[in-house]
Amino acid sequence: MQVNKIPKIGFLSLRQIIGDKKTNTPPIFPVGSTTWWNGIRTGIYPKGIKISARRTAWRIEDIETLLNSFK
Repeated sequence: MQVNKIPKIGFLSLRQIIGDKKTNTPPIFPVGSTTWWNGIRTGIYPKGIKISARRTAWRIEDIETLLNSFK
């Protein structure tokens, strides 16, 4: 099993967070995209930052905080 190493600073795409079977990217947080977007709407998951009209990215610090909240 491939382990997805998270850099210390920067941004992550949705595919890096929830994984992508097409590119064999393992998930950091194993949920589906619909679950992820619904979680953002309800405040469970952090809001991303729009980096273009069709791209959203998440701060690594926000994802690490999310992961640590489940430990």
